[in-house]
Amino acid sequence: MDAFAALFRGKTSVVSPLSALDAATAKHLYSLQHCKILHLVRHGQGVHNMEGNNGPEALLSQEFFDAQLSPLGWQQVGNLRKRVEASGLTQKIDLVITSPLLRTLQTAVGVFGGDGESQTDGIDAHPSLTATATVNCPPIVAVELCRERLGVHPCDKRRSISEYHSLFPAIDFKLIESEDDKLWKADTREPFEEVTARGMEFMKWLWTRQEKEIAVVSHGIFLQQTLNALLNDCQTSPNQELCPRFTNCEIRSVVIVDKSIRCSCYPGTISGELRLPADVAKENIPREEVSN
Repeated sequence: MDAFAALFRGKTSVVSPLSALDAATAKHLYSLQHCKILHLVRHGQGVHNMEGNNGPEALLSQEFFDAQLSPLGWQQVGNLRKRVEASGLTQKIDLVITSPLLRTLQTAVGVFGGDGESQTDGIDAHPSLTATATVNCPPIVAVELCRERLGVHPCDKRRSISEYHSLFPAIDFKLIESEDDKLWKADTREPFEEVTARGMEFMKWLWTRQEKEIAVVSHGIFLQQTLNALLNDCQTSPNQELCPRFTNCEIRSVVIVDKSIRCSCYPGTISGELRLPADVAKENIPREEVSN
C-alpha cells in the first residue's frame, strides 16, 4: 500500500494531542485507520558531534566507534523525557523503533524506557536513564533500516547484538538478522540516494505495522533524507518549513496518510513539535557529514 500522501507538522512548541486539533484550521478529516502518527526523534548529542565540529576528518577516528552520548547529550535526553512525560505522550505511543547504534539506543531508553537502573558494563552511560524495566512504557524494537548513513565513519558502525543485549535487556533485537555489523564498509560511504531509498523502505515497513502511534529514534541525515523524499512525493512540498536539519534530541510529530485517500501536503495542527530550551539544546550544528 502506498501510504505517503499527506504529511503534517505542527508549528507549536509543545506536543499537541489529536484532541487539540483546531477545527477552524483543519482542511481535511481522515479516518484513523488510514493514518499513522509518527514522532521522529534525533538522538542526543554524541561525543562524535562535539569533535566533528573540527571538521569531517575528525569523524574518521576509531575513538568514536559506535559513539555514545556526551554529557550534554544525556542532559538533552533527560530534558526531553520530562517534557514527553508531562505531555502524556508516553501513554499514547504504541511502539518505539530505534536505530541499533549506541547513541540512539541510549536516547530511546532514556526518553521512552521504564524506570530503573542497570549496569553499563564499561559504557559511560547515565545510569538513571539506562532502564531495564518495561513497566508503564511502550515496547522498544531495534531496526537496521533506520540507521545513519553507512560506511567510512567508525561512529556509524554498530557493536555486536550480544553486547547490546547485555547493555539494553529491555530492547527487542529480534528483527536484526546478523550478530555483527555486515552493512558498514570501511572504504565505502553510502550514497545519499541509497539512504533515501532505505528511508522509504523503512516507511513502507512502518505502514505494515498494526500500531498507530509510533516513535522513531534515528539520526540527522537519515531523518532529513526520508522527510524530503516523503515531501517530494506530495503535490505541494513546503520543504523549507517542514525539513530543516534536526538538532540533537529534537522531536517532530507528523501524520502519514494513505495515498489512495488523498494526495496533499501542508502544515497542520494535528501534531506539534517538542524542542529543548535554548540553554540546553544550543550547539553548533555542523553541516552534512558532521551532523549525523
